[in-house]
Amino acid sequence: MIVVTGATGNVGRPLTQALADAGEQVTAVSRHAETMPDGVRHVTADLAEPSSLAPALEGAKTLFLLLSGDLHAPEASPADIIGLAAAGGVRRLVLLSSQGVATRPLGPSRVAMRAVEDALRKSGLDWAVLRPGGFASNALAWAESVRTRKTVAAPFGDVGVPVVDPADIAEVAAACLLDDRHTGKVYELTGPEVITPRQQAETIAAALGSPVSFHELTRDEAKAMMTRFVPAQLADDTLDITSAPNAAELRISPDVERVLGRAPRSFDSWVARNIAVFR
Repeated sequence: MIVVTGATGNVGRPLTQALADAGEQVTAVSRHAETMPDGVRHVTADLAEPSSLAPALEGAKTLFLLLSGDLHAPEASPADIIGLAAAGGVRRLVLLSSQGVATRPLGPSRVAMRAVEDALRKSGLDWAVLRPGGFASNALAWAESVRTRKTVAAPFGDVGVPVVDPADIAEVAAACLLDDRHTGKVYELTGPEVITPRQQAETIAAALGSPVSFHELTRDEAKAMMTRFVPAQLADDTLDITSAPNAAELRISPDVERVLGRAPRSFDSWVARNIAVFR
């Protein structure tokens, strides 16, 4: 059995579906009850309390571990989840980490994630680590303002990074969960091209067939919005990247194609699949 944490999110949902479609026994974990694909067992748990995950791990051999924003806070202990999994009989764990572990190793949230990666390496489990950059689905934060005001508000409008489609992350994760050829591998996951927030707004406008204006936020305005959902340190580390990406953060990684045998999906493709939320 495979356990998927964060199973109702932008990565976890398509991953759960892909595993179910492959005929795997899947337990989907989230904080709240949700409708799942046929045959998928759902368990409610909060990873901030690792012991709540124990019922989901009964009989599990493989775990996909996705840490939500609050688990990046200084007081969180996400490495405890790895110990719980190993003690419960899990043998393979795929961790969704962050590109910043390698590109910004001194950022406070990246130091914490590195500690989780190190705990995984020392756990005795078979493992793989996925390090995505920015997510295409971060554009969902603009959905309400696009629907109601035809406006996108974001900082650093003309600074781009190669955002990755969560569906590609999910497919790479499924490969790592199902195929031991990926054991011990670290994959950096990006999209196929650098794209700025202003260009993302233009892409959404083109898909809608109507103009969408762009309003550039200051860093402080952006941080105030972000800290409603994630710890301040994670917000600062993220804004450091989006304001001035370094060469490693601008690099188009070959790893999606290396694992899946095809090029990563573009932001245009992501918008086409999700345009209904912007209408």
